Amino acid sequence: MTRRDLLLDSYLGLGGLSLAGLLQAEESSEPLAPKKQHVAGKAKNCIFLFMEGGVSQMDLFEYKPMLLKFAGKQMPTAIRTVGELATFSAAPNRVIPPYWKFAQHGQSGRWMSDLLPNLSGCVDDMAFIHGIKVDNNNHGPAVYHALTGNQFPGSASIGAWVTYGLGSENRDLPGFVVMGDRRGATIGGASVWGNGYLPAAYQGTLFRNGDTPIVDLTPRPGMTASKQREELDLLNWFNSKHAAQRTNTSELDARIAAYELAFRMQSKAPDLVDLTGETEVTKKLYGLDDPVTEGFGRQCLLARRMVERGVRFVKLLHGAGGDRWDDHGAIKDRLPVHSQEVDKPIAGLLKDLKSRGLLDNTLVVWASEMGRTPFDNNMVTDKPGRDHNQYGLVVWMAGGGVKPGATFGETDEFSVRAAGDEVPMRDIHATLLRLMGLDQNRLTYLHAGRYKKLTDIGGRVIKEIIA
Repeated sequence: MTRRDLLLDSYLGLGGLSLAGLLQAEESSEPLAPKKQHVAGKAKNCIFLFMEGGVSQMDLFEYKPMLLKFAGKQMPTAIRTVGELATFSAAPNRVIPPYWKFAQHGQSGRWMSDLLPNLSGCVDDMAFIHGIKVDNNNHGPAVYHALTGNQFPGSASIGAWVTYGLGSENRDLPGFVVMGDRRGATIGGASVWGNGYLPAAYQGTLFRNGDTPIVDLTPRPGMTASKQREELDLLNWFNSKHAAQRTNTSELDARIAAYELAFRMQSKAPDLVDLTGETEVTKKLYGLDDPVTEGFGRQCLLARRMVERGVRFVKLLHGAGGDRWDDHGAIKDRLPVHSQEVDKPIAGLLKDLKSRGLLDNTLVVWASEMGRTPFDNNMVTDKPGRDHNQYGLVVWMAGGGVKPGATFGETDEFSVRAAGDEVPMRDIHATLLRLMGLDQNRLTYLHAGRYKKLTDIGGRVIKEIIA
C-alpha cells in the first residue's frame, strides 16, 4: 500500500482530503511550472478557434443533396429530437438549400463549400467530427457547454484545465491567452475563459485587439527596471504578509504572480506583439493586406507567435453582436461575410505552422456552440435563414497527433442530427485532453467535496481521429 492509498483509506478518507489540500498548497507556489503529461501526446500547445453564434454545417462542411430535392418544401419531422428543434421541425417550415456549390478536395475527398476556398486546400491535414450534441439550444448555455463542459456559468474553461494540467513552457508570458473579436464581447464574457473553481492563476489573460494588445506594456517615463523591482518587492512583501494570515488565498496568490509576470512581460512581450519583423509574404498569407481579413488574420498570426514562444493555450474568438454566426435571416448575404473573414487567416495559420514544423506539436481546433437547421420557420421572408440546432455541431481538429484526413460520425440526410450514435460534447473535450497528453480521469480538482473534471461524468476519447 502506498502512502497516498493509506491516507485515502484512513478515517473515512479524511486523510486523502488533507493530502489534496497539501498538494494544492504546494502547487500554488509555482502554479504555471511545466508539468509532465499523463500519457504520451504529440500536442504541446493548443490554438482553439471559436466561431460564436452557431456555424451552419450544411452550408460549409456537409454536402446534403436532399436539401436541394426538398428546397422550399416542408421537411419531414425530425426524429429523436426534443425541445425547440422537435417543435420547429413539426411546425410549418420550408427547407432552405445551400446557395453555394460543394466539391471534393484533397486525397481524402472531403466535401467543402466554395465559401472556404483556402481551407479547402488544407483538408488533408484536418480531421472532422460530425453530429455533435450540446446540452442546450440557446446561445448562452451552449457557449458555456462548449467552452467549459457545463451549460451553467461557474465552471473552469478548457484553457484553464489545460494550463492546470500542464503548466506553461514560457515563464515570461501568460500560459493561457485569449483574443476576442474587436467588434465586441463574446456571450458569457470573461467566464468562458475563466478559472471557475480552479485556482485563479489558471484563468485566461485577455489581449486587446489592434496594435496595442497589452496595456501599459512600456514603463512610465523615468522608471528604471531596478526602481520598479524595488517597488514590486515591497508590494509583494505586503501581499505575502497579508496572505500568511489567511486561508484560501488563491486570488491573492494569483495577483502576486500576475504582478511578477507583468514585470517580466515588459521585457518579452513587446517583441511578441511587434509584427514588423514578419515578412510581407507571411503577412499576406494571413490576410493582413485585406481589411476584411486583417482583424482575424492578426489574431491568427499572434497565435502562431505565442505557441512558438511556448504559450500553452491560445483561444481566438470570432463573432460579436450583430456580426455573430447567428444567421436566422439573410444567410445568403451574411454567411459569405463571416466565412471570408476567417477562411484565409485560418488556412494561413495551418500552412505557416506546418512550414515551420510547429503543426506536429500544436493542436488546432475549430468549434462553435451549435449547428443550424436545414429549414426556416419564417414562411414569408424572401431572405431566409437557419435556426438553432443543438444536435448538428461540426468540429474539426488539425496537427498535434490528429489523424490527417480522418472523419468520425455523420448526420442524417437533412443534417439535423447524428445518423447513428450522437457525439456528446464531453467526447470532444476528452479527445482534446488526450491529444494534449492529459487523462480526463486524472485531471481532477477537489471542490465542494467532489472531484471535478472537464468531462463531468466522462467522455469517450475518439481514437478514430488520433494518428
